Formats: sequence, C-alpha cells, structure tokens
Amino acid sequence: MTEAGRGRVPEATCPPTAASTLVKSIAGHGVDRLFCVAGESYLAVLNELFDMRDIDVVTCRHEGSAAFMALADAKLTGRAGVCLVSRGPGITNAAIGIHAARQDATPLVVIAGTVDTADFGREVFQELDCTAMFGDLVKACLVVHDPGRTGEFAARAFRAAESGTPGPVILAVPENVTRSPDPDGVPAGRWAEYSPGPSPQAVTAVSDLLSRSRRPLLIAGGRLASGTGRRALAAAAQSQVIPVVTSNKRQDLLDNRAPNYAGHVHNSTSAEQLAAFAGCDLVLAVGARLDETTAGRLSFLDAPGAGRPLVHVYPDAARIGLAHRPAVGLPCDPVAFLHAIAALPARHPRDREAWAGELHRLETATAVWCPRPCPDGIVFGAVVSALDDLTGGDVTVVLDSGTFTSWVYRHLRLTGTGRMLGLSSSPMGFGVPGGVAAAQRIRNRPVVTVVGDGGFLMNGSELITAVTARLPLVVIVADNRSYGTIRAHQQRRYPGRTIATDLINPDFVRLAEAYGALGIAVRTEADVRSALRRAFTHDGPAVIHVPTSLECGRP
Repeated sequence: MTEAGRGRVPEATCPPTAASTLVKSIAGHGVDRLFCVAGESYLAVLNELFDMRDIDVVTCRHEGSAAFMALADAKLTGRAGVCLVSRGPGITNAAIGIHAARQDATPLVVIAGTVDTADFGREVFQELDCTAMFGDLVKACLVVHDPGRTGEFAARAFRAAESGTPGPVILAVPENVTRSPDPDGVPAGRWAEYSPGPSPQAVTAVSDLLSRSRRPLLIAGGRLASGTGRRALAAAAQSQVIPVVTSNKRQDLLDNRAPNYAGHVHNSTSAEQLAAFAGCDLVLAVGARLDETTAGRLSFLDAPGAGRPLVHVYPDAARIGLAHRPAVGLPCDPVAFLHAIAALPARHPRDREAWAGELHRLETATAVWCPRPCPDGIVFGAVVSALDDLTGGDVTVVLDSGTFTSWVYRHLRLTGTGRMLGLSSSPMGFGVPGGVAAAQRIRNRPVVTVVGDGGFLMNGSELITAVTARLPLVVIVADNRSYGTIRAHQQRRYPGRTIATDLINPDFVRLAEAYGALGIAVRTEADVRSALRRAFTHDGPAVIHVPTSLECGRP
C-alpha cells in the first residue's frame, strides 16, 4: 500500500515530529525489537513505528510481561531493552520489570506516554507523576517538555541505562509533545565509547597478589556476559590457573565442564561447596556487584584482615567498597582487566592446579543426579537431569522463581554457548515472557522456560504471543500445587501453620491446547524423556506439565 493509500501526507511536505525523532533515535541505538501494550497516550509513536521496518514491535498482553521481555532481550543483546507503555495503568503495571531491572543491574528503557503538558498536576484521567513514583527506583526519569530536545533526551536515557551499574530509565513523553513538530529533527545515535582499562600500577598490584596466592578464587559477574567477556574469563582462568565461581543467576559465564569451573553461588549452593570456597587465600571479584545473594552466601567476604584480600573490579566506582572492604579496588572495564591478567607470566605456585582440580571435582560430584523417589510427585531433579542429558547443556534456559530452580542450578551443566536467563530479585512471572523474548532471538538451540504453577498463572498468558509467532519455546510447568518457596519458609518459621500457600490449579495441558500450543502430560518419571523429545521436535510452543513433589522440593 502506498503512503497516499495510508492517508498520510507525503514526507517531503510534512515536518518531522518528536515521535519521528524518538523512533529514529531508538533505531539509532541499535534497537531492532521492542515490546509494548498499545496505549492511546503514544499513538503518534506507534504511527511512526508502522513505517519503521527495522524494528520488530512485539504485542504483549500485560505491561509487566513487556518489561520482563525487554529485560530478557537486554541480557541476550547486551544493550538496553525497550518497552513502550501508556500513562497511569500502563506504567504502574510495568513497575515489576522496573524493580527487577534495578536489582538485577540490567539496562532497561521504559518509554511512557503521558498526559498533555498543559494537564500536568491537575489529576486528569490516568495522570501519574513518574518522577514522584519511580524517582528512587530508576537511574533517571526524564520528561520531554520540548519537542526539539527529543533526540537529546533519548540519548541520555540509553546512556544512563547502560553506563556504570546498568539499570532502568523512564523516558516520559507527553502526548502533545509526540505530535508536535521537532524543529531540530535530528535523531540521536550511539556514539563510540571506550571504557578505561586498569592502570599499569593496578595490574602490578594484582600480579603481586596472584604470585603469592596458592588458592585464589575468581567470582565472575554479569559485566562479563558478552561474548568477549566470556572468552576473556576463560583465558584468564586458564592462563593463571584460577578456579571460577559465577555469581547469582550467572551460571552460564563459563563452560560448566571446563576444568576451572568451580560452581555457581545461589540460594541453594551446597554447604560443602561453600566451605571449600572459604579455603581461598585471595578473592578476585570481576564484573560482579557482590549482590546480597552472592556475597551473603560467601560470608568470608565480610572478614577483612583474615589473610584473604579482595580485589574488586567493576566499572562503577560507587559499587566498590559499598559493602565489602577491598585490598585493591579497580573502577575499570572488567574485560580489559581479564585481558591484562591473562597476559601476565604464569608465576603461580605449583599447588594451584590441585586447588582448582579439587573445587572442580566437588562441583562435578555435586551435579550428579541420584534418583529420589517421593510419594507426592516427581522430584524435579529427574526432569533437569534428563534435560541435561538430551541437550548436553547446549540450551537456553529461562528461569522463573520457585524451589524448582535449585534443581536447575545443580544438575544442568551449561556449555560455553548455553545460556541461563534469570533475575536476581527472583520475581514470579518472568519465566514465560522471558522465554518468549529468548525464543525470538535464539533459533539454533532449544529454548526452555522452567516455571512453577504459581508463576505460570501470573504471566502465562504470554503463551499466546509465542503461539502467534510459532516460536519453538518449551515451557516446563513444575506443579507442586503450592507457592512452594513461601510454604517452606512458613514451615521453618511457624511449623504446622501454613496458610495462603495451597493452590488449586487448572488442567495445564488443556489450557496450553486452548492457547493453540502443544500440551504434554507427564505422569511418572519414566515419561520425562519422551515428553522432552516430543516438545523439542514440535513446530511451535509446547507446554509440559510435571506434577512435582512438594515434600522433596529442593536438593
């Protein structure tokens, strides 16, 4: 259909609007996909996206899902994920994704249409002051008042979201501004940026510490998630014979079968492994914020002066020393730091090989699945063990929140190309939308979402988004008929007094079929492998329902 056929004025006679500048600025930052629930407050932006063939617009069923999808996409692309939401109800629905982005240090740009500038502060229909509501949660809340500064504000939003400690940014664009002519009309693009590497003095200081260390331990964090970062991590660990522990939800940073892989720090890391990690005499935290879950499990980080110096490498100087006292703090590019470490002469004590081997053997032994029959359902470790065997760890797994995640961390051993997508704040409802976003990016290996019955019924409606696009997404529903994690906390703190955690669920197989997906019922442990094989060969999304044990909920 021609432009005239769409009823639009030919572009030559139509000055660019702020909406046009905004959409071109989004594209100029390399964004090729965004997620939204359509809203009347940004119709002008949608109108411009109609002609922007380089940006895939994914229609979602809830703004919380749209934000979750944008977070999953950001993890896979390494740039800020983008979602579009409308005023009032739209932006408040997206709040869960904004909170998750902050706690997970994942870059997110939420573009929110708002009421006209003339109506600010008058409590008009669906008005919401984004700055007042989200000011303490986002890295920045930018409100475009002047159409001529749209490109500038777009560039500031992406820069803020991606720099330092990444996180969420809200770009609020009033409806009247989006429709107004932009006298500048120049869209913003990403500029070349070169992060500083470590100084020679810093490298020398770390080299001296390493040369004296018999039992170093490297904690790898999310700022190493790029392909370059993963390769640098593997090279540095191999060159200097340093065992690597990945921080919470970052299990995929190093091939889990590599001889230097020592394990993953999460809520259910085995006590034996944690005790072994405490035997280190030097800690290198590289690209890791040392968030509460990671650092909380590695309690020895809170013991300065115990003969266990800490080297903390992170691009945001404000994170270094925030909760733990380093011997050396390096606010620099962690990838450049690893390149420098890999290039150092191998001057380490000979018994370091034995230390790395000890930790890797312990991790390997911990990952072995030993069948554990339980009377109230399938132990989910059997499902994860079968998934590991069938894929060899070359799989993208998207995790929701629940007790079942402990089995995934322990018994799925990811390859160097396998990916794990999860959020450190552990919000329920991420699994299905996160899986949809991952399946849109990844077509050369299986994409599997693992979600509990509670989490599926929060945002599982995005299954229809997968059906619409015929995405090869496999959703495994671990159904223990309970909010299992909370129930476990209740039982521990108030034995015999569980309340508000029992669930009555629908027939998940029939529900999947109603959406147009393949539904597969698993009744016994013997059904698991055939169910996975059938799902992997299906042309489109498949849902596998697994009645899991509540009694044997975690390792």
